[in-house]
Amino acid sequence: MQASPIVMLDFETTGMSPDQGSRITEVAALRIVEGRIVERFVSLVNCGVRIPGFITGLTGITQRMVNTAPPASEVVPRLLEFIGNDALAAHNAGFDEKFLLAESARLSLTPAHTHLICSLKLARRVLRGLPSYRLGAVAASVGIRFNGSAHRAEADAEVTAKLLIHISEHIRDAYGLALVDAELLAAINTQSAAKVPRFLEKMAAGA
Repeated sequence: MQASPIVMLDFETTGMSPDQGSRITEVAALRIVEGRIVERFVSLVNCGVRIPGFITGLTGITQRMVNTAPPASEVVPRLLEFIGNDALAAHNAGFDEKFLLAESARLSLTPAHTHLICSLKLARRVLRGLPSYRLGAVAASVGIRFNGSAHRAEADAEVTAKLLIHISEHIRDAYGLALVDAELLAAINTQSAAKVPRFLEKMAAGA
């Protein structure tokens, strides 16, 4: 399906924005090669911050769990090494990338991923007409189920990886494209939904 790997990323965090002091509590990164998940990096993260009660209620991640987890100074470098210069993907990718950039900057590190692919944007452009594009809703609409608890990093990343594979296969089959790679998926993200069919038709025609 794709010529190069794509790493699906999901963070659980203490809030919505690192600019407001939110930190990561859990990470999952799943490497996708040729339409299959072939490698995983999963870890709780101790960022030395308090876990709000509503976050524990949402995710099940408790203060005790993060207090005994490896520190961000250990997890983040290992995560960046795992990602390398592969393409990075996430559902609402801007959210996860801003935490990746913020946590990396704290350690004077710079992520090296090439493309950024948002499965939320892809779903809106390719699976048009759905009532909701929240991860659970769009996954359920195409028959993808959670194997673990929603709002835990590995379960969310696995569902999103399967969704990305489904979208890629749908594009391949609908437009007769031999190769649906990270570069093409990132390019689709930049198109308006109305222009995507014509864009893919031109790609299939070699224009």
